[in-house]
Amino acid sequence: MSKQIIAQNRKARHDYFIEDTMEAGLILRGTEVKALRDGRASIGESYVDERAGSLWLTGAHISEYTQANRFNHEPTRPREILLKKRQLTKLLGQIQAKGITLVPLTLYFNERGIAKCEIALVKGKKQHDKRQSEKDRDWSRQKSRLMRDYG
Repeated sequence: MSKQIIAQNRKARHDYFIEDTMEAGLILRGTEVKALRDGRASIGESYVDERAGSLWLTGAHISEYTQANRFNHEPTRPREILLKKRQLTKLLGQIQAKGITLVPLTLYFNERGIAKCEIALVKGKKQHDKRQSEKDRDWSRQKSRLMRDYG
């Protein structure tokens, strides 16, 4: 059994150079976990924010769980990210540098059924960098087709 992907931030791979990635836990409520098991989440517009010495996932949308009625959660509330102390201090030191940001890439359940978030240290791309990476991607796709057909 491998990890079960709930939501991906595909736009992040297009807009940023990914420097480093790491797995982090999330503090979730019960109705949020049930909504995630239904696959109703979006992290396309989300980012990781630093508040009072800890990291928070902001802007992630986890839809309300329909059977929960009045015990439901707020869909876009900030959620605390769980990291080891050493990882947290390393990340906080790196995001103080100019142009470095933390962005969630993937929201998934690991092998044990625990909700995890893959976060990445990223640096923004300029427009010409985006065009160049698109050209490289097209060329690698074309090269693989040529190798498959004539190789």
